[in-house]
Amino acid sequence: MDQRSGLLIMKNNILPLVIFTWITYSYPIFSAEEFPYKVAPTANQIADLQDDDEDGVINGRDVCPSTPFGSDVDNQGCGEVRREQDVRQLRILFANDSYEINPIFSNQIQTMADFLKIYKSASIEIQGYTSKVGTDEYNLELSKKRAEEVEKKLLSYAIPPERVTIVGFGESRLESLGDTPADHALNRKVTATVVGLKEKVVEEWTIFSTLHKR
Repeated sequence: MDQRSGLLIMKNNILPLVIFTWITYSYPIFSAEEFPYKVAPTANQIADLQDDDEDGVINGRDVCPSTPFGSDVDNQGCGEVRREQDVRQLRILFANDSYEINPIFSNQIQTMADFLKIYKSASIEIQGYTSKVGTDEYNLELSKKRAEEVEKKLLSYAIPPERVTIVGFGESRLESLGDTPADHALNRKVTATVVGLKEKVVEEWTIFSTLHKR
């Protein structure tokens, strides 16, 4: 081995040692006593960050906490409500001096019962009328009996009694003022009009939503 090679080997061995020594004495060594362990503070969570109804708005600022799943909600967690209205009417005619319901009107009463079962918040007022034939007192009582018969039939379809009221108007509100048999027939009646309201929350649009064809 020549002198030049020996010097190169010595240089390669000494250089790492020099670098290690310089790093060791250049940076101070700290003990654990100088930097004691500090416990991390506990977070004081005030707001409820849960989202129980899964509408994307946390409980802490959800004004409508029971929004149906999939509803299109605003920043307060409330969905857009669309109100739908439907109307059903009763018109039952009676024979002269009678409060017996003709079977041809039975379907009307059953349809009204089905309607009331759908719109459970709706109530019905059954109104009885008569023609102007007879005395006022007799006609008033007859009109009430006609309304009562329709009420009985309606309640037979399991409609709660508290949702049904009756009133008799006698001949005080004539639909037709003539004196022909046809005029009298139009006035011998029971009528009722029920408005049903239903609220539906608008659903959020997604790529899977289907538009109904008109």
